[in-house]
Amino acid sequence: MSTAYLNQMGLACALGRSRAEVAASLFAAGAPGGLSPQALPGLAQPLMLGPVPGDLAVLPGTPLPLQGRNNALLELALADIEPAVREAIARHGPDRVAVVLGTSTSGVGESEAAHRHWLAHGRWPAGFHYAQQEMGTPAHYLAWRLGLRGPAQVISTACSSSAKALASAARLLAAGLADAVVAGGADSLCAFTVAGFSALGSVAPERCLPFSRHRCGINIGEGAALFLLSREPGPVRLSGWGESSDAHHMSAPEPGGRGAERAIREALGRAGLAPADIDYINLHGTATPQNDAMEAGVVARVFGAGTPCSSTKPLTGHTLGAAGAIEAALCWLTLTENPGRLLPPHWWDGAADPELAPVGLVAPGAQAAQAPRRVLSQSFAFGGSNAALVLEAA
Repeated sequence: MSTAYLNQMGLACALGRSRAEVAASLFAAGAPGGLSPQALPGLAQPLMLGPVPGDLAVLPGTPLPLQGRNNALLELALADIEPAVREAIARHGPDRVAVVLGTSTSGVGESEAAHRHWLAHGRWPAGFHYAQQEMGTPAHYLAWRLGLRGPAQVISTACSSSAKALASAARLLAAGLADAVVAGGADSLCAFTVAGFSALGSVAPERCLPFSRHRCGINIGEGAALFLLSREPGPVRLSGWGESSDAHHMSAPEPGGRGAERAIREALGRAGLAPADIDYINLHGTATPQNDAMEAGVVARVFGAGTPCSSTKPLTGHTLGAAGAIEAALCWLTLTENPGRLLPPHWWDGAADPELAPVGLVAPGAQAAQAPRRVLSQSFAFGGSNAALVLEAA
């Protein structure tokens, strides 16, 4: 059984710029927040997207290769946990604190802006450096920002990236390679990802509708979530994780969900839990026809129709490489800062798809009979990269 604790959590996404703002918006029952019509440079028309509200810091004093929107999002998430991270550095030393992050865009947005400048002026802008778009840049930024000298790495496996980053952080602790880990993920909105999913016919024009018979695709969002993990007891324990790769297709899930089920059962087994022990499931729930069909079948097969579950992507958008960490952060809030015993709601049109296996979707405002103690977060990515995390209130 894992001894990796999620001691602190910081979060910024379409629901808010801080952990407190996100918690207030997440459990609100009046109307869904987060997403809104947005225009992006390079796109022909506005789309329903999930930007982090407000302006972001320009990161003054930061070396040019480390500047960019992804790292500005990390800065928002860091604000909630930096005092605890500084304490951990003082206690263990900078060489014993690691960084593991997930991302899929890194600095692609900065690269897009630079290419537009080049097309207009025939030269690269002064404020662009090629390294901004490298996948390792977010981990380099946090290591530089915090003065860390331990392992610093990025995992980029599409939508499972930051869920796998948390599992990797737990392994670093178990192996004795670090005494504390700053782990999570960040992804920022850019035309590249929106245009790519549009080319696949997978972008919804309005707020997405996971598990509805009217579902037609995703809304893309952005955000960052960071955790301070250690072996020292904290409010939440990462008690189990599971990973698999079914390699069925470049973008479509294996229809039977065999790889997804392996990841879920591995996470439960590592945590020493049975399916009936799980109080809530945060679904991957992209609102694409194939993913929802696969996931509904797996959840019904493993848990039945009675376990409360929801997709939070109609609130945050699909944050791609950051999705696993952001959804784990929403689970953390469900376990810790939730005196009303509320569960993350499933916002949709209520039009159940008769071709999907039935699952227990949570209505807005729904309360658990008892305070949730054990939750599961699922992330299923392109290429059949699957990850599942079990979080327990300590």
